[in-house]
Amino acid sequence: MQPLPRSFYDRDTELVARELLGKQLVHRVDGELRVGRIVETEAYLGVLDLAAHSSRGRTPRTEVMFGPPGHAYVYLIYGMYNCLNAVTGPEGQPTAVLFRALEPVLNLEGKTSGPGLLCRAMEIDRSLYGHDLLSEDFFISEPAESEEFEIVARPRVGVDYAGADWASRLLRFYIKGNSHVSKK
Repeated sequence: MQPLPRSFYDRDTELVARELLGKQLVHRVDGELRVGRIVETEAYLGVLDLAAHSSRGRTPRTEVMFGPPGHAYVYLIYGMYNCLNAVTGPEGQPTAVLFRALEPVLNLEGKTSGPGLLCRAMEIDRSLYGHDLLSEDFFISEPAESEEFEIVARPRVGVDYAGADWASRLLRFYIKGNSHVSKK
C-alpha cells in the first residue's frame, strides 16, 4: 500500500470527495496496520460555505486547512468525538473532505459508521492534526482490487445551522447499498 500523491488532493473538493470512495484509509498503530475502505464522505468548500469551519476565517483550529493539500484536519465535536478531514484544493483555499464512514478491512473493531466512530476505531485523535497524509504511518491508498460501484449524492448531515442554501446542497457522497454508510 502506497499513499496517494499530493496531486490527488490538489483538485476540486467535490471531485476529491467522490474519488475517495473505495480508497483505503490506513493508520499504523503500535506497528499494527488498521485499514478501512472509505464508503462515505462530505465536501466542505471553504470560506463561502457556511457549514465549513473555515467560513469563520483563519483561526488556530482551522490553520491547517489554509495550508497545502494532503494534510489531516482533525477536530473534536461534542467534547468527545474526533473527526478527520483531508485538506484539498490549492494552498490558501481552505477546503476539505470529511470522512463519514468506513467499511472495516483489517484490524478494526467497533463501529465505523459515523465520523467520530470511525476515528475511534482507527485510533485517530487530535495528535494527528496537520499530519501529512503522504506519510508511512497514516495515509490513504488505492485498494488492492478496484471495484465498480454507484455513488449517491445527498445533503450533508447536521449542517442546518448553515442556512437552507448550504444545508440542502448535495455534498455528501456514499457508495450505494453499502451497509456501513452512516445515514441512508
